[in-house]
Amino acid sequence: MNPFDFSTWLHSALQEDIGPGDYTTLATIPDSAIGKAQLIVKDNGVIAGITIAEKIIQAFDPSLKVTTFIHDGDVVKKGDIAFIVEGKSQSITTIERLVLNVMQRMSGIATETHRLTQMIAHTNCKLLDTRKTTPNFRYFEKEAVRIGGGSNHRYALYDMILVKDNHIDFAGGVKPALSKISEFIKERNLSIKVEVETRNLEEVDEVIETGVAFRIMLDNFTSEKLREAIIHINGRVETEASGGINETTLVSYAETGVNFISMGALTHHVKSFDLSLKAIK
Repeated sequence: MNPFDFSTWLHSALQEDIGPGDYTTLATIPDSAIGKAQLIVKDNGVIAGITIAEKIIQAFDPSLKVTTFIHDGDVVKKGDIAFIVEGKSQSITTIERLVLNVMQRMSGIATETHRLTQMIAHTNCKLLDTRKTTPNFRYFEKEAVRIGGGSNHRYALYDMILVKDNHIDFAGGVKPALSKISEFIKERNLSIKVEVETRNLEEVDEVIETGVAFRIMLDNFTSEKLREAIIHINGRVETEASGGINETTLVSYAETGVNFISMGALTHHVKSFDLSLKAIK
């Protein structure tokens, strides 16, 4: 389940940016003016948000025509033209910033995700995002990770049970926490996967003994300790490494044989891509 409602989000975003009116545009551009503009790529990387941009433009003013030349996930270079939008000049000018904000953020994430996934392409490890996302912008950021070649972790708190250290400590330990979770799932007749964060091999063994989890998160393990844990688990459950992994250590972690690596930096520590929407005279 994904509760993202594009129409609701767009209404809120337009209200935030336009409010009672784009006074500069209304004052300078005649209502009857017709024009066109092109989206110019000003960085090298992976483009993302083309489809979303089309949806924003069409929802704002259905009379606008968008002609695309590149697609989400394409590798682009500085000077490329992503698309041309033509129609009512007032509409093009007013919607410009929202389109750019979405695409610049998404393309930055897609570019970084692509770069990191290429670093570990020689392994079977998959790169995951996290819930460390911008409030009310999670859908776009996770879509950008997917476009860049990464994989999505749980979307929110309701589509997977992820038992972390605080849950374990507050519940009184791994086994008490998982026992309560089993009861909770049964009582509510839920069809939901369970992942458990572990801090050492003792907790790993406790998780495996319960048979509740489909995946174990090995949190803040060194790459050497992670390799030991992967051998110890021996394929009995899926494995995920997390905690402080960066581009310097990514390859050494991926080469341990772990199934997944989750990195919050994919969405919370990324430079926006440089794009520009310019009128064609």
